[in-house]
Amino acid sequence: MQMSPLNEQLTAQLIAYQQALLQNPKDLETQLNCANLCLELQRFEEAAGYFRRLVRALKNRDLKTHGYCCNALCFSLESLGNQAQITAQVALAAGCFEEALVHQPNNAVFWYNLGNAQRELGQPQNALDSFIKSIQFNPNDADTHNNLGNIQRELGKLDKAIASYETALKLNPNLHHALAHLVHQKQHVCDWAGVGSDSLENQIADVRRLVREESSAQISPFAFLAMPSTTAQEQKLCATNWANNMFGNVINAARENNMPASRMDTALQSISTNNKKNKLNIGYLSADFRLHPLAFLITELIEKHDKNQFKIVAYSYGAVDKTPTRQRLVQAFDQFHDIRHLSDDEAADKIRFDNIDILVDLTGFTQTSRTSIVARKPAPISINWLGYAGTMGEIGGSLNQKSLFDYILVDQIIAPNADDFSEQLLHLPCYQPNDSKRPIGKSTTKAENNLPENVFVFCCFNQTFKMSAEIFGCWMRILSQAPNSVLWLLDCNPWAKANIQAAAENAGIAANRIIFAPRVPVAEHLSRHVHADLFLDTTPYNAHTTASDALWMNVPVLTMLGETMASRVAASLLTRAGLPQFICSNLQEYQQKALSFIQNPSLLNINAKQSPLFDAVQFARDIEQQYLNVCI
Repeated sequence: MQMSPLNEQLTAQLIAYQQALLQNPKDLETQLNCANLCLELQRFEEAAGYFRRLVRALKNRDLKTHGYCCNALCFSLESLGNQAQITAQVALAAGCFEEALVHQPNNAVFWYNLGNAQRELGQPQNALDSFIKSIQFNPNDADTHNNLGNIQRELGKLDKAIASYETALKLNPNLHHALAHLVHQKQHVCDWAGVGSDSLENQIADVRRLVREESSAQISPFAFLAMPSTTAQEQKLCATNWANNMFGNVINAARENNMPASRMDTALQSISTNNKKNKLNIGYLSADFRLHPLAFLITELIEKHDKNQFKIVAYSYGAVDKTPTRQRLVQAFDQFHDIRHLSDDEAADKIRFDNIDILVDLTGFTQTSRTSIVARKPAPISINWLGYAGTMGEIGGSLNQKSLFDYILVDQIIAPNADDFSEQLLHLPCYQPNDSKRPIGKSTTKAENNLPENVFVFCCFNQTFKMSAEIFGCWMRILSQAPNSVLWLLDCNPWAKANIQAAAENAGIAANRIIFAPRVPVAEHLSRHVHADLFLDTTPYNAHTTASDALWMNVPVLTMLGETMASRVAASLLTRAGLPQFICSNLQEYQQKALSFIQNPSLLNINAKQSPLFDAVQFARDIEQQYLNVCI
């Protein structure tokens, strides 16, 4: 890039002063001139170096100039830290803000920025302390209360997180993403009560309106998926708004500089011709190659890929948990790259250098997403799959919109309407893979699981944010008409437990008929399924991995087919398992079927384990054919 005349002049002056410093390194006035010129040229790292030396040299000598240099050093560090944060050099950013706080310990902005960097570095407790410090010095900053809520949420302090989001909204009612966070956490704690504008129903209506009317509102697409009453078209719009807000500049730059149309055509030609003899390079990008539900779905697929025809490469940016699950995944891939410490630009460059033909993102718009890597177009073809049950949206204005991803892997059931997706649809017989090698723990008794004997056990092991007041009300009507039954739920958090028990009692159901299952290792969790008779699914966000768990243990799943992708996954799994009789079209049918199965328990005897749903070899061949299809 050509330098402006002013910058040329400033650079010439800086060089002259630097040459003078070589002759007299201790000349403080010349050092100060160099520092100020670096500031004007926005060379903040060099400026910080000069001001750092001046602060040390002027201590106890020239208080006025010393004070100026301290402030200028902090400004340089703040600017450098902000630049580092933008370019994902998070450790450098944290170091800058920590150093600035040595000189200005009461600066709320520095504490706020440090908290953001610490959160990205995986230091939640330090981030919590930093946000609290920031609020101490500026209690009226809504953004800080919102970010404090994010950290409290990640630390499991959901009640405090909700309070922080509410404070943020009181300070700034237009902090729309705080409203989305508030709604999502109220769903996590099953807070379906409230009146007027504070009711969950009305707050969801406000979020839906923001998605339709305020494209800059930054409503989390993942949180939006689980909000009752949201439509598939609204979810697509929410994803598009998010994509433009977060990645618009990145992807436009990638189009202009990295992958213009002619280069894209050349790359696609290279795939279709060169790989007739060579392997096709498939990259899988994820934060969840670890002890995580995604690993329970995808590991056997990776193992069963045809390594003679495909080179399968992992790009992992999640935690290294050193579990057998992680180790099995590492061994399954041809190559496994840990890219946690690479910036998004560096990660994209690595993928490009590795000549990946198809990049499959397994994380989507979930919390740990690094979609920005895909937005940089490091591979000729990008595919959205599995980690996020929805479209990733479009980039650009109404006249120049282009899908953030090229394709999405779906099936006919979860994606009946192509218009609900920005990507081109690639159809599989079933969207979700499954691992038939998951370990099953030792047998337990009903008593060991706090379940009474000789009762019908309905269960739902979905996370509580997937429960809605509507589906819970249906469950309570089922229990009221089936007095010799209990409902077995996953114990996700103490606030949800208390709210669920209160809601049950308000519906006339004794609290002791709601049994809570503690979180246990997956092998133990699978083994305790033998005590369940029927899995009651949630809507509008279905059981995904949890439905596969139940079906693997031959527990049937009763689901209601919705409009959105997230509300149709269980129906897809049941169809592939040959169990369409457990799919309902409305809540009335859902309730009637649940009750009828109590009267006819023989109808619950299934053998899903032997169905095509758990045939990893066939799944591998099906998905590989789609990879080949997009390269022809």
